[in-house]
Order: sequence, then C-alpha cells, then structure tokens
Amino acid sequence: MIARVHGKLETIDGSVAVIGLDSGLAYAVHVPAFLVSELAESTGISITLHTMQIFEATAQGSHMTPRLIGFRTKEERRFFELFTTVKGLGTRRGLRAMAAPIGEIAQAIASRDVVWLQKLPEIGKRLAETVVAELHGKVDGFSTGVPGQATEAKPTLMTGDGAQQAVAALVRLGEAKADAERKVERALASHPKATKASADELLAAAFALGAA
Repeated sequence: MIARVHGKLETIDGSVAVIGLDSGLAYAVHVPAFLVSELAESTGISITLHTMQIFEATAQGSHMTPRLIGFRTKEERRFFELFTTVKGLGTRRGLRAMAAPIGEIAQAIASRDVVWLQKLPEIGKRLAETVVAELHGKVDGFSTGVPGQATEAKPTLMTGDGAQQAVAALVRLGEAKADAERKVERALASHPKATKASADELLAAAFALGAA
C-alpha cells in the first residue's frame, strides 16, 4: 500500500492531482473537493499527501483499476475511511461530498445537524440521516467548535466542481486567489442555474462582469 506521496504538484485537473517524483515517476492522486482550490495555488511546489490505495471494479467487473486517494493529513485520511463506511457513500461520492473541512462535517454529525449535511454535494436528506445514524458518537475526535453545536461555517456554491475549477483557472491566469474567488462568487450570483454551472460558463460570466 502507498501511504504517502511527496513530490512536485505538476497539475490539478478536476479532482486529480498529478505529483511528480524525482525519479521521473508521477502519481495521479484523487483528492477531496475541499482541497482542490487550495492545491491549485501550489502548482509547481513540492507537497506531501497522505494516501490510501483502493481498487475499483470496471462497469463490466472484469478487472480492478488501482486508484490513489490523497489528503493533507493522516487525520483527514482517517476521517475519509470512516465517512465512507456509511452505506451509500462510495469512494468517488465521498470525495465529492467532502466539500467542507472534516472538522465542520464531523461537528454537524455530532450535533445531528441533518440540514447542514444536506448542503454538501451528493448528500440528500435520506443519506444525511443515514450518515448521522451510523457515525454519531464516532466522530467526536474530528469535530471543531462548541460540542453539540454545528459550526457557523456553511458549504456554499463555491465548493462545487465548476466553481473550484473556475477559480483554479483564474489563478493560473495570474489572479490572486482571493480576487479569483470574488469574481467566481459574482459569476455564481448572476448565473440562473448556479448549482449546475460549468467552469467554462462561470469563467465567461466572470469575464463579462469584469468588462461591465
């Protein structure tokens, strides 16, 4: 099992970070949603990701494909392993659902805040209730804030894949991250279907608003 990868972050494409090693090898590492925009600022810099290796079956089930999942800390990795024990939360769905830091998710679970959990991508009412039922009492070591009270921070539209990719693209074009996020937030506010907006649509809206 590959437990840790250290090397230069070559690219971040969607939810996949490509880490280049000094040996010339490069690993494609899938990361949770909340890490995508953060890693976009680290392109070209050496980073360390704590990893776990899984094997996914193809649609036909004829063979298994190995995949690496990466996190900034061992604690994040442990939380993901626990989070994805919930029935209905597989690896890919779990990565997309982790659009907020683990402390906030754990606090919502500890305080049985089903409404807050439904703000996460991929989490509907029934799955949120299942997460609370299966993990309540198991996440106390991960939670933040006042015991029994969910943190005030909420996942927003900015945690969606389209928004994160748009921010990353603006950063690559030379924007400071804070400015890029403000532009994408304005684009989201102007988009009639913000929850389904693609990165290209948000970039077009951001440029149009900037020129207005």
